[in-house]
Amino acid sequence: MAKSYNFYPLPPQKSTDGIVSAALGLGKWVVEGGNTVRFCPKYSSDLIQFHSVKESLDSSQMEFFALQLDEKTDFGNVTYDKLVKQFTLNTAEKDGPLRFVGSTYLPENDAIYDGLGRNGVRLVTFGPVLRNKIFPLANVLELLLEMGNWGLGTPVEIEFAVNISKPAGKKKEFGLLQMRPLVVSHEFEELRIENVEPGKLICQSSQVLGNGIIQDVHDIVVVDYHKFDRARSRDVATEIAAFNNKLINEGKPYLLIGVGRWGSLDPWLGIPVTWEQIAGARAIIETSFRDMAVEPSQGSHFFQNITSFMVGYFTVGTAQRKSFVDWDWLMAQEAVERKTYTSHIKFTNPLIIKMNGHENKGIILKPE
Repeated sequence: MAKSYNFYPLPPQKSTDGIVSAALGLGKWVVEGGNTVRFCPKYSSDLIQFHSVKESLDSSQMEFFALQLDEKTDFGNVTYDKLVKQFTLNTAEKDGPLRFVGSTYLPENDAIYDGLGRNGVRLVTFGPVLRNKIFPLANVLELLLEMGNWGLGTPVEIEFAVNISKPAGKKKEFGLLQMRPLVVSHEFEELRIENVEPGKLICQSSQVLGNGIIQDVHDIVVVDYHKFDRARSRDVATEIAAFNNKLINEGKPYLLIGVGRWGSLDPWLGIPVTWEQIAGARAIIETSFRDMAVEPSQGSHFFQNITSFMVGYFTVGTAQRKSFVDWDWLMAQEAVERKTYTSHIKFTNPLIIKMNGHENKGIILKPE
């Protein structure tokens, strides 16, 4: 599936460059939310979700849907659903299609290589297509999205299928299955962040991933901006994980606010949490340190999870005009529980989190 508008762009991407979700096998895998390869047609070789080996192993498609057919299949008496079966990548490798979209992980090198020429763990990365250009998938999609956007006068989404497994001498096939307007709520087009008094806001950012309004969050897990010690960032991660587990068990989504890069591999540049330690967050704020400026991650460490679960991601940096977090107000709130570096704050009324995906701006209002 391809969309001409992307609410989760990471530089140098722009929202209008679009986004694609691709998978091996039948499209049922994409529609039902399985792990897919996400890429921007304009920057197709920049596969952000595979920026590290761990993220690649965690986010790669490991199974696929296909039709189980044989010479005895009676199409008159068997429904489509009964023919659809789930298979492992071993089947795709034996049948052949995996060689066009597969890569190999070598544990001894802790590295991933495009193609199946080595013995190792198989992954679906679409590397041979997107990086080695064995099929012009990105070019075709970029052209169709641009034409669809122009022709319909609105952002569009496309369902498509590709058949690369063709006999020698036969052309590979691209099938356009459906094009339709991309449904985007008009209320967000009219969101005017500048019209809200700063005193009513917990946060304002001009660097936001996501789109929509979140109105079911009553809890905040916040790292104390003034107490945070970069030398103790692993301890901070442990405290956050404890709050996260408690709130997940209680079924309560929360706003997560911290300093430095979330998920940083270098504990001196941020808080080295894994996704499992913050998985209950409905929205996340990433701010600069008190004592130094660090290039923000903009959620790149958790990109697959953030996009899959549509988590709002706010970045507040020192260079951003009119972007801030009201730390004094946060630290003045009565906490349900305080740990050494973090606190859990709960409100009777919900926070209002608004994200304008068209302008990549967002605000978080204090509970009334």
